[in-house]
Amino acid sequence: MDFGYLDSWIEEQVGREVVEQVGTGYRNIWVVAETIDGTLAPATLQTMGQARDMADQIGVYVFGVLPGEQAAPLAQEMIAYGADKVLVAGTPTLNEYQPETYTKALADLVNQYRPEILLLAATALGNDLAPRLAQRLNTGLISHCVKVEIDMSERLLLGTFRILGGEMYNTLACPEARPQMATLQPGYFRTPNQDVYRSGEVQEVEVDLSGAVGRLTWANLDAAVDKPAVPLRKAKIVVSAGRGLGDAEGFALAEQLAAALGGVIAGTRGALDEGWIAEDQVVGIGGESVAPDLYVACGLSGDIHHYFGIRNSKLVVAINADEKAPIMKVANYAVVGDARQILPAILQALTR
Repeated sequence: MDFGYLDSWIEEQVGREVVEQVGTGYRNIWVVAETIDGTLAPATLQTMGQARDMADQIGVYVFGVLPGEQAAPLAQEMIAYGADKVLVAGTPTLNEYQPETYTKALADLVNQYRPEILLLAATALGNDLAPRLAQRLNTGLISHCVKVEIDMSERLLLGTFRILGGEMYNTLACPEARPQMATLQPGYFRTPNQDVYRSGEVQEVEVDLSGAVGRLTWANLDAAVDKPAVPLRKAKIVVSAGRGLGDAEGFALAEQLAAALGGVIAGTRGALDEGWIAEDQVVGIGGESVAPDLYVACGLSGDIHHYFGIRNSKLVVAINADEKAPIMKVANYAVVGDARQILPAILQALTR
């Protein structure tokens, strides 16, 4: 049987070069790349993976955009992670982030190539740049998306994001303005597999930055910053203690463990009565409900009032001298013993 017609079709459809779509209708999905210490940021790779999935659904190409001459060597890496074409704006002016220059450069490229969808990671840079870019392009923006998908019937980008502290979710779309824009929350999307044999195109693009002057001065990127405390209900690691630690000196051991684990300290109503914690650090009915990845209960009984505050915890470790204490029955791991003796041993192991 003669399959010559099939070979011709493959050569025409699969082997053709990526078309830039300059001056035509809106098409293709763009990902604006962000770099950290000369490498592609993990959040950019996650955004690239989602762009690749959606592009395959609607039959378009994925374009990566790399600003700055220092980022140019990463073009082939973007292709390996799913880009069909990478636009490199290699001017030294874009080596460091300046809102004015980045906004003008990207807006000009978007107006020239007219992507259908424009994605950025919801990092500090992306959260600053995306709204400026959306305003310049006179389009909409769906921010901090934890899920994005395509409505195939209308060819719309649907972005889902959390509201009310994650208690509810909203899904929005931008049915008229183009490009459709969204920022993707890091950690909610898969990182694609790297395919070093994947082929694609790299194109150097000229950007006109006349009239765009950066006003930021980068002084010390390594300067220490006092970060605000993580709210108890959002903490990933919580160390909680009760009257079983005896006194303020014993409670200080729980505070040291929380600091060593990078978590926050909490306690029972009894710990509040002793003056070891504040009202907003109480866990249980009448206090805060928590859902950490790790909850360490030190010297607390864990009655039903406390249990309802920790029932959504992923992993509970209990340390108590009473093996029949209620907390020991609900814990994933139960350590029977005096917390005042066990905690120093744990701290010593963590600091080796």
